[in-house]
Amino acid sequence: MDTQKTRNKNGQINIILQDKQPALAEDNQSFTAGNSFSHIDSQFSSFIGMKDLKQTIKEIYATIVVNEKRNEMGLTESKQVLHMLFKGNPGTGKTTVARKLAEMYFDMNLLSKGHFIEAERADLVGEYIGQTAQKTRSIIQKAMGGILFIDEAYSLARGGEKDFGKEAIDTLVKHMEDNHNDFVLILAGYPYEMERFLTLNPGLKSRFPFILDFQDYDIDQLMNIAKQMVQDREYELTKEAEWKLRTQLYKQKQKTHYNFANARYIRNAVEQSIRRHAVRLLNKEMFSIDDLIYLTGDDLKFDTD
Repeated sequence: MDTQKTRNKNGQINIILQDKQPALAEDNQSFTAGNSFSHIDSQFSSFIGMKDLKQTIKEIYATIVVNEKRNEMGLTESKQVLHMLFKGNPGTGKTTVARKLAEMYFDMNLLSKGHFIEAERADLVGEYIGQTAQKTRSIIQKAMGGILFIDEAYSLARGGEKDFGKEAIDTLVKHMEDNHNDFVLILAGYPYEMERFLTLNPGLKSRFPFILDFQDYDIDQLMNIAKQMVQDREYELTKEAEWKLRTQLYKQKQKTHYNFANARYIRNAVEQSIRRHAVRLLNKEMFSIDDLIYLTGDDLKFDTD
């Protein structure tokens, strides 16, 4: 999605979005309540499930619109702190959602740049005294105007009280307060580990007004994700392939109750099937357009096969 920004004589920013679908602004108009929530629905139309997330974004947007109206009437605006904590197993969309939020917060004029910085423990924690705070401040500075996303955030506290990770957490907490007007921190990780992580710093949980649970996808949702991934690559699944994938997902979810890879598992299966499909076609003397498009049951192979 491409964007352009212009300022009017009052210094307000108007946003022009160039997209195939209606987005947050059209015809060089800024936000109004009349736009309703159609732009949010369109932006998240490809996201399977995530009802709570979509509702949260609508609440944030509605607060922006109401704040503008309150400001016009001389009333006090309600300030929004947007730091978030994501809890979920692999492949539930945490990183993808964080990237999308960076774009949307920029479009809503909540962030000045709307870029996305992803960091891990090694980017924040140093090897000697004083280095950690410096490294952490440097990453925060790069993320100013955008979103800083730290996956497996509990790794910052894995070394106990004497570990430099605690210094990184303290530095993050300070900047969450000092720079909340143009900086969003999103911490993410597995549900149990994130809950335990929050207990290590009593004041940490209260600094995240938005704590979102990314639930595992059910089998129907996983099948929809698979079909979407396949269609995006201009392939289709045969009925046999759909049945085989659904059966495998049922077996996998029965076997793996913890840390199931969700959409990541689907992506790996789809990409492997495309490779096997290519090998199968090269063994044929001639093939039709249908041969090029359809992934069959033979193209889907799993470890249990």
